[in-house]
Amino acid sequence: MADARHLQARLDEQRRAFTAERYPSLAVRRDRLARLAAMTRHHRDEIAQAIHQDFGHRAEAETRLAEIATVLQAVGHTRRHLKRWMRPKRAAMPLRLWPARARVHRQPLGVVGIIAPSNYPWNLAMLPAVDALAAGNRVMIKPSEHTPTTSKLMARLAARHFDPDELCVVTGEVETGRAFAALPFDHLLFTGNALVGREVARAAAANLTPVTLELGGKTPAIVADDADLEHAARRIAFGKWLNAGQTCIAPDHVLVDEPRLGAFVEALTRTVKRFHPRGTAGDDYSAILGERHRERLDAMLEEARDHGCRVIPLGEPVELRTGAKLPPTLVIDPHEGLALMREEIFGPWLPILGVRDLDAAIGHVNAGPRPLALYAFTDDPARRQRILRETHSGGVVFNDTLWHNAVPALPFGGVGESGMGAYQGEAGFLRFSLERSVFQQARRNAVGVLDPPYRRWLLRLLGL
Repeated sequence: MADARHLQARLDEQRRAFTAERYPSLAVRRDRLARLAAMTRHHRDEIAQAIHQDFGHRAEAETRLAEIATVLQAVGHTRRHLKRWMRPKRAAMPLRLWPARARVHRQPLGVVGIIAPSNYPWNLAMLPAVDALAAGNRVMIKPSEHTPTTSKLMARLAARHFDPDELCVVTGEVETGRAFAALPFDHLLFTGNALVGREVARAAAANLTPVTLELGGKTPAIVADDADLEHAARRIAFGKWLNAGQTCIAPDHVLVDEPRLGAFVEALTRTVKRFHPRGTAGDDYSAILGERHRERLDAMLEEARDHGCRVIPLGEPVELRTGAKLPPTLVIDPHEGLALMREEIFGPWLPILGVRDLDAAIGHVNAGPRPLALYAFTDDPARRQRILRETHSGGVVFNDTLWHNAVPALPFGGVGESGMGAYQGEAGFLRFSLERSVFQQARRNAVGVLDPPYRRWLLRLLGL
């Protein structure tokens, strides 16, 4: 466990290294990215095993898909486009300032701090690190205390592939995380829930450290009356029960045209049986991480039952040596006051609400906090445009779920209570860069006519 003095020493070491190399070359940045990819690729079996051990059971295919492949894809995309991103960008010059020139120079910020969560412990630590290293920064990572095996492996591998003044991993419990958030970074990125996000923002504010917050929330899925129910059920089931619902952009609840609610429930039931023929006992279904999280989910479902909600389990719980597998479970038309509808579920419970029409669905979305993602199933272009114009969310996906996060060229981030700021691809490069304004005046120019004493006739002529 690192104490505050040790953390400050690490930061000071990285800041000294940055001061000695304020603008790393393209070759240096590409080399750092290549080492991060090699660290992920060459140790993928160890990473998968560590995550499996922390969860009690994590489907190996999900780890390779959502933890390994996404990081390697991000590195490949970034290395291909980095030369263009690094180029200064020309800015248009007003006619009266000619022949001056202006450009935007993209400069590294310095040292970037990353606080990663437990649900995707490798992915959500390394993806922002890709962007920060590409922008020329030094990086410090604080992984989650809830995935100790993965965190220790990450620290060990980082020390093997990077100098500590390039990228280092700091492990520790909650107090270490608080001390980490209080460091005077040049930028701090936090992924997690809104409650902790507020604490991180307060700690960073003491140093005027700019923050990016990725906070999740109540991600809705709208199934319009023209949607193909089988297709919608298949794509919602994939997005919801990947990692047993422990995904910040998982569908949190479904808003379906009321007359088709029963048919949609039947379609979901068939889909879950096809996806998991052995039920929760199968190797392709992941466990819930941590006893406290399981207790929270159990309390949510028990409250829904106590209030008379129709609860449809699509399997049986499976107890593991560490942790448990909780089955996909549908909750039909829960009351808005229930914890299930007030809090992010972050688990395998799926509320399904019947709504009158698309107007009611949009009204329901707008009545709540702005979500990290919004999913909508409709083939009508006019309805898609309505949803885009009349709602706010970090991302929008039509006729699928989750996959927008697998497109490196798309920014990923929230809005309102689901977060602030975005990263990934060029958006991430810019998030961790200083866009510096540069104005260069020619020795011979016309702006001297605007020097005092001011000529009123000239000001009128120039529209000033």
